[in-house]
Amino acid sequence: MPPEIEVHTAGWSGEGEFTQSVLARLRLAPSVRHLRVEDAPSSREEPGYLFISNEVFVGLQPAPKRWWPFGRQSTPTTSAAGLDMVQGWLEADPSVGPPDFADPGMLQYLRTQRIIPPYQARGYKLVEMVRVYLARSATRR
Repeated sequence: MPPEIEVHTAGWSGEGEFTQSVLARLRLAPSVRHLRVEDAPSSREEPGYLFISNEVFVGLQPAPKRWWPFGRQSTPTTSAAGLDMVQGWLEADPSVGPPDFADPGMLQYLRTQRIIPPYQARGYKLVEMVRVYLARSATRR
């Protein structure tokens, strides 16, 4: 049984169905050890549309260190390789799919939908942006 994943949501309002889908998928990933979700400062609401922006920080299980002659250590995985693994896990879920934008430090997803509440003629456009980053380790040597 994999160890329990720590999820920190103190800085997140809980809004965003797509963000919840991303989190559900990442909770099932084998190497994820902790997740932190925060509302991004660019979230805003105006008449006619609602823009939700969330940031997800993924902490992976540390890779085993390799020992070289003369006591030198090295860690084989780089942050780009770790983010590629996260991208593969998210792409495997049809409810998440491939990112709309990816670079070596971030994955970005953008989802839009038109929402018309019951008994109302006009609705609003919901735009949800989710950015996924690798969390930095607390200890560095």
